[in-house]
Amino acid sequence: MTSLDRAVLEDLAPKGVLRAAINFGNPVLAQQGPDGSPQGVSVALAKALAQELGAQLEMVTFDAAGKVFAALDQDVWDVAFLAIEPVREEQIAFSEPYVIIEGTYLVAADSGYQHVQDLDQPGLKLAVGQGAAYDLFLSRTLEHAQLERAATSAAAVDLYIEKSLDAAAGVRQPLEKVAANNPAYRVLADAFTSIRQAMAVPRAHEAGAAYVRDFVERKKADGFVRAALIDSGQADVTVAPLA
Repeated sequence: MTSLDRAVLEDLAPKGVLRAAINFGNPVLAQQGPDGSPQGVSVALAKALAQELGAQLEMVTFDAAGKVFAALDQDVWDVAFLAIEPVREEQIAFSEPYVIIEGTYLVAADSGYQHVQDLDQPGLKLAVGQGAAYDLFLSRTLEHAQLERAATSAAAVDLYIEKSLDAAAGVRQPLEKVAANNPAYRVLADAFTSIRQAMAVPRAHEAGAAYVRDFVERKKADGFVRAALIDSGQADVTVAPLA
C-alpha cells in the first residue's frame, strides 16, 4: 500500500468504514425503498465507492441538504452528496457534478406567473427549504421577493399551500409530481438555476477529495451514473458532462 493509498483511506474510511451522508430531501438523488432502505443514484455511488476502498458502508440519512452541511462539524460523515454552492465551498471540497437538475417554481394553475423572473417582485412570498441549494441561490440573487423557509424541501411545498404563498421553489421533478397529483398547481417551464449535484468531503481531506473527484469522472464515463438514475426511476435527469 502506498502512502497515497493510506492517505485516501485515512480521509475516507479511517476505521474501515465509509460514512456516507444520504439526503432524502432531494428525491432525485435518494429515495426510501419499499422496505425503508435508502436507494437512488447517491446510494449507488456510495456503495461503489465503499467497494473500491474495500470498506464497509454506513449510510447516515438526513431529510434536508442544509442539515447535511450543518452536521459537518459533528464528524458524522466522511463523504456527502450536495449541490456545489459558494457558501459550502469554504468548508467542503467538491467533485465535479455528476448530475445537473433544475431549480424552478410551483405556482397556482390560474396564476399569471409564466416565467421565473415574474416571481421577483415586491410583496411576493416564496417558500423554500432551509439551506437547500436553491435557497442559497435565491438568497443571493432575489432583489424584491421575500423567502419563507421550511425545515425541508417537502415541507416548503406544504408551507406554500397552507399559507397561500405566491410560489414554492424547488427541484423540478418533485414539484412536477405535486402538480401531476393536483391540477390546482403547475410548474413553470423555465428555471432560475441549474443545480450541480456533486460528491463532497471535508476540505482538509485533500487526498480523499482527489480520489473522489477521479471516482466521479470514471462513474460518469462508464455509464454508471446514467444506469443508477434509470434504475431509480429518474431517467429524465441530466448526467453532468465529463470535466
